[in-house]
Amino acid sequence: MSSLLSIGKSGLLAAQVGLSTTGHNIANANVPGYSRQTLVQSNMQPEASGGFFVGTGTEVTQIKRQYDDFLTKQLLGAEANEASLDGFYAQISQIDNLLADSTSGLSPALQDFFKGVQDASSNSATDASRSAMLSTANTLAARFQGLSDRLTEIGDGVNSEITSTVTQINSYAEQIGKLNNDIAGLTVDPSRAPNDLLDQRDQLISELNKLVKVTVTQGDAHSLTVSIGTGQPLVISNRNFALATTPSLTDPTRMTIGYQTNNEISPLPESALTGGALGGLLEFRSGSLDRARNELGQVAAGLAASFNAQHQLGQDRNGALGGNFFSDINAYIGVDSRNSPVSTAVVTGVVKDASALTTSDYDLNFDGTNYVLKRASDGQSTVLTYPQTTGPQIVDGVEYTLSGTPATGDHFAVRPTYMAASEFKVSLTDVGKIALAAPIVTNAPLSNTGNGKITPGTVDSNYLTAGNALAAPVTLSYDALTGSLSGFPAAQDVVVTANGVSTTYPAGTPSIPYTDGASISFGGVNISISGTPGDTDSFTVGPNTGGTRDNRNGALLGDLQAKNILNGGKTTYQSAYASMVNFVGNKTREVQIGADAATAAVKQASNAQQSVSGVNLDEEAANLLRYQQAYQASGKVMQIASTLFDVLISLGR
Repeated sequence: MSSLLSIGKSGLLAAQVGLSTTGHNIANANVPGYSRQTLVQSNMQPEASGGFFVGTGTEVTQIKRQYDDFLTKQLLGAEANEASLDGFYAQISQIDNLLADSTSGLSPALQDFFKGVQDASSNSATDASRSAMLSTANTLAARFQGLSDRLTEIGDGVNSEITSTVTQINSYAEQIGKLNNDIAGLTVDPSRAPNDLLDQRDQLISELNKLVKVTVTQGDAHSLTVSIGTGQPLVISNRNFALATTPSLTDPTRMTIGYQTNNEISPLPESALTGGALGGLLEFRSGSLDRARNELGQVAAGLAASFNAQHQLGQDRNGALGGNFFSDINAYIGVDSRNSPVSTAVVTGVVKDASALTTSDYDLNFDGTNYVLKRASDGQSTVLTYPQTTGPQIVDGVEYTLSGTPATGDHFAVRPTYMAASEFKVSLTDVGKIALAAPIVTNAPLSNTGNGKITPGTVDSNYLTAGNALAAPVTLSYDALTGSLSGFPAAQDVVVTANGVSTTYPAGTPSIPYTDGASISFGGVNISISGTPGDTDSFTVGPNTGGTRDNRNGALLGDLQAKNILNGGKTTYQSAYASMVNFVGNKTREVQIGADAATAAVKQASNAQQSVSGVNLDEEAANLLRYQQAYQASGKVMQIASTLFDVLISLGR
């Protein structure tokens, strides 16, 4: 009877554990990360009796956690991707909304400015039109600065989110390390692991994975090793490696991430931190925010440089050559905080050539002999000779000035257009200094006997070279016998271009062959004489002494609006800005579609994972009935054993 009683007792205890396990499942059905637990029973060792082996009951060998490693990792990957795209979309949609707003966009301000230029050119003698031109220029500057300020605010928001996310990552890492320690201490037999602690650890890993993509591998003593990004360790056994944020080595306004070791932070490359919300933030900043700022800056710097260049070739109302209409745009030069303390190197860069200007960033390093400027977009390097015995050197539209004494290994981050929109300002305040006139005038006297004509003439940047500006008229005379022109300044070369072919005549050449309609250039002056001049006919080119109503340079300034200037002379200001707007819009749509697809992938992966680990209340209700019946039946076995025992006792009386 004792054997039957023991069998009943074992069944009752097993059913009791089954009821508790089922109840535990039901109670935790809505707990995030909980994995369904099931009872694993086996029959106990039978006993030999009368030549037979008689069963002795059942025992609970394991409370098994329903878990599939493959499905869980699949879900982690999908969730990391979704969090990354959601974070990216939340940021880039801000830029998209900014550029889509007609009240804050750049296009209307650009159009109004050039309308102001054209109106001033048409009414160059009036202060009202000149004042209106300055007003539209200041409005354009405010629009550039407003867009730049908003992009800066978005960047500041990214910095704050990076800092907050790193704090959360460290908190999760610390908790995972503690659970690793607890699980290792409680797990003697792998089949009898603390399931609820395993769930808690996996849930923490899941939350961590939404912040930054994780890779999980089995460690020692039932612990897990958690790595982030491209394999950087975050948790090993009970030890976690803290991350920290710190200002960039070359830009204090830009937060970067590294390992915290004692009082130092070892920087991690942004490319190593992928996936999750943090990966999305970093990818947005480097791939979209930086690009938007650089491309907006290219329009600002290119407009300022090209407009200034043309304005300097004009003449103001006081008879002086034009100066800068807009302030010079300085390239951002970030000094690496690790540079040698003995270094006194100073590097400056000013945008000079709008056509050659790129949207790329650069690295500048001193190798002990010269500076080497490396373009980030394609890795192309250019040597900047040091010291600069022949003056500043221009690379990709930026004029670099090197001073001080550098030390080997000195490093600088160069971002020519990154801050350009914020630096876009109107330099002039005096309407009389707007250079709408041309600095030269030409004339063919009425006393000429032929029908030769001379164009009004223009000047180019060579006219600004010392000694080239005309102080007095130059008179060119035609010799019918030799078919040549004479009277050119003795100190200047003369270049004649006809049918696309240029011929240079050295300074001092007494006479130049005449070609009908050919372009003639000397000292930055460009003219053309056509027709058939008479013998001794003359043509004069001289300084403009009465240019109040002259608008020739104003017309050239207005023509800049439709001229292909940027990107090697391939795009206008407007088309370059439109390209940036299109990039942001297309990227926003791309990320939005990707985020929607990622959400669907997470749902699919979650359903697959929950089909194994999730609690089905209908199934658990059935299990309750099953274990209740088993419990009752086992109790009945014990009752029968007790009754039989009582019968035996009574027979012995």
